[in-house]
Amino acid sequence: MQSRSPDASEQGSDLFAYAVLLRALNRELNRVTLDFAHKQGLHTTDVHALAVIMDPSASADAPVTPTYLREELGLTSGAITACLDRLERSGHVSRVRDTADRRVVHLVYNPEARALAREYFSPLARATETARSQFTPEQLSTIADFLRALNAELGAAHETRT
Repeated sequence: MQSRSPDASEQGSDLFAYAVLLRALNRELNRVTLDFAHKQGLHTTDVHALAVIMDPSASADAPVTPTYLREELGLTSGAITACLDRLERSGHVSRVRDTADRRVVHLVYNPEARALAREYFSPLARATETARSQFTPEQLSTIADFLRALNAELGAAHETRT
């Protein structure tokens, strides 16, 4: 059985078309992420960890901890320790003890490393802004709603599998 590509009229309504578009987006984002990891001497997992540290979703008030990172990435404690060791050695993150409870470690994305990543990913930011400029604020709101809903559904599906 030969697969087919959806035509333009199907691209907004067909589940297959969404899957194709999401896979294409995922490939492009992975390409940029893998290149950054390679140029920084990091593993792909390290870059995923940096994204979690940079964009914690649990609570804007709560700093990211190794436990939270382990849960988000689905890795073992040993794998998280190795990842954080690499990130710390490379200057991307620092482990900072909580002042109230010295047993708690917070993960901080170092400002110099954050600036380096911002510079590296600036073409992605520009491409995103160019794409965003093609839509009205109402359309962008709908797109954001869709992405939030999709992320929530994917997260819930992951939870039921684990």
